[in-house]
Amino acid sequence: MSKRGEQLQNKGARGGRRAATERSAAPDPGGSGPPPPRWRLWLKRAFVWGGALALLGVVVLAVAVGFAASSLPDYATLQATQPGQTIVIRARDGRELVEIGPSFGEWLTYDEIPENMTNAMVAVEDKRFRSHFGVDPVRLTGALIEGVTGSRARLGGTSTITQQLARNLFLNNNRSLDRKAREAVLAMALEWKFSKEQILELYLNKVYFGGGAYGIDSASRKFFSHPANELSVEEAAIIAGLVKAPSQYSPTADVQAAIGRAQVVLGLMQEQGYITPAEAKVDVSAVQLKEQAGQNSVRYFTDWVLPQLDIILPETYEPIEVWTTLDIGMQRAATAAIEANTPKGAQGALVSLDRDGAILAMVGGTDYVASNYNRATAAMRQPGSAWKLFVYLAALEAGYKPEDKVTDTPVTIDGWSPRNANGRNVGETDLRTAFAYSINTVAAQLGNEVGFGTVASMARRFGVNSKIDTYPSMVLGSSEVRVIEMVQAFAGISAKGVAVEPYGITKVTGASGEVLYRRENPGKSPAVPDYVVAGITDLLQAAVQTGTGRAADIGRPVAGKTGTTSSNKDGWFIGFSSGITTGVWMGRDDAKAVPGLQGGRAPAQAFAAYMRFAVKSRPVEQFDVTLELPEWQLEPDEEAMFGSPEDYYYIDEQGNMVQPGQREGGTDPFGPDAPPAASQDFLEEATGGSLPQNQQRPPREPRRAPPQTVPAKPPEQ
Repeated sequence: MSKRGEQLQNKGARGGRRAATERSAAPDPGGSGPPPPRWRLWLKRAFVWGGALALLGVVVLAVAVGFAASSLPDYATLQATQPGQTIVIRARDGRELVEIGPSFGEWLTYDEIPENMTNAMVAVEDKRFRSHFGVDPVRLTGALIEGVTGSRARLGGTSTITQQLARNLFLNNNRSLDRKAREAVLAMALEWKFSKEQILELYLNKVYFGGGAYGIDSASRKFFSHPANELSVEEAAIIAGLVKAPSQYSPTADVQAAIGRAQVVLGLMQEQGYITPAEAKVDVSAVQLKEQAGQNSVRYFTDWVLPQLDIILPETYEPIEVWTTLDIGMQRAATAAIEANTPKGAQGALVSLDRDGAILAMVGGTDYVASNYNRATAAMRQPGSAWKLFVYLAALEAGYKPEDKVTDTPVTIDGWSPRNANGRNVGETDLRTAFAYSINTVAAQLGNEVGFGTVASMARRFGVNSKIDTYPSMVLGSSEVRVIEMVQAFAGISAKGVAVEPYGITKVTGASGEVLYRRENPGKSPAVPDYVVAGITDLLQAAVQTGTGRAADIGRPVAGKTGTTSSNKDGWFIGFSSGITTGVWMGRDDAKAVPGLQGGRAPAQAFAAYMRFAVKSRPVEQFDVTLELPEWQLEPDEEAMFGSPEDYYYIDEQGNMVQPGQREGGTDPFGPDAPPAASQDFLEEATGGSLPQNQQRPPREPRRAPPQTVPAKPPEQ
């Protein structure tokens, strides 16, 4: 092709391309127009994929719910399921003290449940219960918004009644996302398998209302003393209001809080059309609540007993009955004695043991509801002069006797100078008086003499397990101990010196009556000899008869000891009579001084008030204070000759034994013709040689040998 032809061809091609470009730029009436923006394309893709994923999620959720529904137990099984273990605690006479753990009452069918009760529960817990499928989308959306914004505008929780039932039946209270997801699946499974009426029936018979009460019937009996099918609208409002916080709104713990919560429930019932405005204005404060008789002080004892079940029983979840040593009458008397005698602003505690260590009464404070801290078993306090029990026990074991003379005089031990409470010294006195009047200087001298470690060891023998210091001041009770330990020690003296162990459980039985545990009485040997027990009982009795414990006199023999710490921070009296040992402590929890508090006053008075009741049906027992000392304590130089010398054998200057009434000439038993104690041959053989000539006697007529002889000591080998 020529050059001119190539130019024309190229020009034609460029023109064709330009024409094509112009055609593409020109509007096309029959075409689709320009492509959409990219964001629209991605939105379309997200919608498609999101729909697909949502559909897949629905399918997975439906499969999970269907699988969960197929795995759920049947209705009868769910009805029979009981969470937790019921424990009934009984007194020594078999009467019920308290029921701990779940209490279920009677099962009520949906038709038997009062309509006011179902309406109250739905109104306050789940107002869309009858329309949702187990999970409330409105609540769930609100929860999501709250999570993003941090708002707290919602009045209710996210869990529906069905979700709460699922949690109570199958899950725990963990607030994790995993638990919430499983809760939602199980709730929808419950809705799939059971009707709304069945779900509500299960819920109202199993939900927890506090105080161990599960289900509305148990709650109604606990709080109002009648079954749930008799609930009034105001009573139903009180019970429905408990679900949110059973301990906070319990009518037995805070009546005003329970009433205020019930008013909220009534307002919601009116708002949702269940009751009229007139019905919503009922006087909730007029509801008659069940009196919680005996629950105030007896709970100190049951709180102490229950943890012991973990030790004495194998693991079991069946209902059990615990038979205890507590005497209901004595417990009431102990409670009254503490309430009547404890100084204002102070606390009081009492422990009473039978002669074998069985706890008859225990009071851990003046008001269990106000403070459940058990001062009888947990509080560590200085015992003051009550500790002198161990000082004098050690002294008696070391050889002292109650009538031995001691001297009340100023004393200093390792830089420590104790003084008496009255600031005076009486000089010479006896051990009995020093103990009865709690003379500190004498106790310090005795403790120093026998050894402070010996005193601590004596306390250990009688059951004191708390830390004991061995500084000189320990003899006056500077080491802190528990009330129950001191009572245990005094009970050992009452038990003739055999250390006792406090116990509160005699047996445990299962649901069918079989015995799961029975206490065996451990045999123990005396911790101190009989004469020590007699001596210390003598001293303890003197302390009540003539000493600091005179206020503890109850008209029959009592042995005991007072205790008062510095600045009147603690007051004690511990004693025993007719086999019952009781200890009383009073003081403030913050260890501040209590004006006028002394062991010989309020504590001794409370002891007497209780013991008069405790021993009234027991025979009067006199104390055995006769000292039968062991041979090593009999003084060898305290000998006396009784009768006439003529009635005794005795040895003359030559070693000859003279028989009674045999005297030479009838006058001189030491005369030259007195008979020899042994023959000369025997004496020579015994001494290993011939007797000196000046000791030999001329032969004389043989005489009959005496009936007894005193052989000479054989020669050493």
